[in-house]
Amino acid sequence: MSDGSSRIAFLFPGQGSQVVGMGKELADNYPVARQTFEEADEALGYRLSQVCFEGPEEKLKLTEITQPAILTTSIAAWRVLQEKGVTPQFVAGHSLGEYSAHVAAGTLTFADAVLTVRNRGKYMQEAVPVGVGAMAAILGMTLDKVNDIAKDAAQEEVCEVANINSPEQVVLSGNAGAVNRAITLATERGAKKAVSLPVSAPFHCSLMQPAQDRLAADLAALSFQRPSCPVVCNVDAAPVTAADTARDTLIRQVTATVKWEPSIRLLIDGDKGASLFVEVGPGKVLWGLMRQIDRSKTCTTVGDEASLQKTLTQIHGAD
Repeated sequence: MSDGSSRIAFLFPGQGSQVVGMGKELADNYPVARQTFEEADEALGYRLSQVCFEGPEEKLKLTEITQPAILTTSIAAWRVLQEKGVTPQFVAGHSLGEYSAHVAAGTLTFADAVLTVRNRGKYMQEAVPVGVGAMAAILGMTLDKVNDIAKDAAQEEVCEVANINSPEQVVLSGNAGAVNRAITLATERGAKKAVSLPVSAPFHCSLMQPAQDRLAADLAALSFQRPSCPVVCNVDAAPVTAADTARDTLIRQVTATVKWEPSIRLLIDGDKGASLFVEVGPGKVLWGLMRQIDRSKTCTTVGDEASLQKTLTQIHGAD
């Protein structure tokens, strides 16, 4: 695949893409996918596969279950693609998805990653008491204007840009009062929409520092390898090609802004950029953002049998 005319980037989704039933069809149809869920069950010491396949949804939505669940479903889909001979030239992942990207690039073992993201979810949840933090999506407003709103809304509390998702969507994170003030300001200043997000903690802002410190100790203890292909990291929107850089960017990511749109623009850029983007894992969140960033690029998804076959046709047709 890799020497064909289309340069492929695999994109791995983050929290919010979970859905009961995810990964089940691939696990039923492909031994390598089933084995991936079995590996996760063994590493975690409980039936994560059962929560993914059967729910209940309330359990799947718990951050420390959501994170390994999405990682496992994504890696199951990636391994099926790998078995079909599809090799990406680049990988990237949205927040949690960056761990999936590093597993795909061989930087981290799957067992190490699944345990780390379980702890990451736990640390994030414990960093800020429930109700203290909040997040909001600001739609149809430039980044500069959203930055101004964050500054004006802070009033000595935390209100920071958590995600630069697309030209249409910027997410704020911080103290609940400050984020609510930002929603009001954004509405007054002409945002198309400003909505509170149903999250359990204020991710990707300085309130997450306790979680970052705890995670740094875990990541320091892990063995990192040189990635087999560039991993475009969230914090710098730059390619990571060294083991130490991979560790450093995953640590900084907990409190830093997810620069998703700049990451995608980097992947698109120039003659050597990606021409085909494949969202590998549950949902279509990144596919949707891709349409807002650059509709001229082909983007497909792989989360079940139908989307897998469609993507394989696209890739074999593109070569």
